[in-house]
Amino acid sequence: MEISPFGERLKSERLRLGFSQEAFAAVGGVRKQAQISYEQGKTLPDIGFMAAVSKIGVDVSYVIFGIPTADALTSDEQQVLQGFRRLDIIGKARVLGVIEGAAPAEAGRKNAAHITVGGSIGQHITGDIHGTLQGPVMGNKIKKK
Repeated sequence: MEISPFGERLKSERLRLGFSQEAFAAVGGVRKQAQISYEQGKTLPDIGFMAAVSKIGVDVSYVIFGIPTADALTSDEQQVLQGFRRLDIIGKARVLGVIEGAAPAEAGRKNAAHITVGGSIGQHITGDIHGTLQGPVMGNKIKKK
């Protein structure tokens, strides 16, 4: 069963704030099993739950709509976002490549040196990572799709 985007975002907020499922559920006034059900996308919480968890720092706009509120971002995240928005398309592609390259390799991934960078910046880049100590990491098979 695929987890719903809502459930994924709710779980990511819970983990970001450092709560166990049981503790997070208690804040929202429900039992652990209800929290598990929300995170698995089987059921949706009511507005009382969302209002309660918003008081501990949950970005409700992000959980419901997938759009983070600037107030919920740390100062580092705000600085990165502001800088990213000022970049041209090539700079944005580079930043996304750095983020993908810096992220921990997924379990079971056959080729950890292969990246796919996408997003809403107007292009999709895929390729193998190759680089040297003298220069930036660049893919020798980068192509636009």
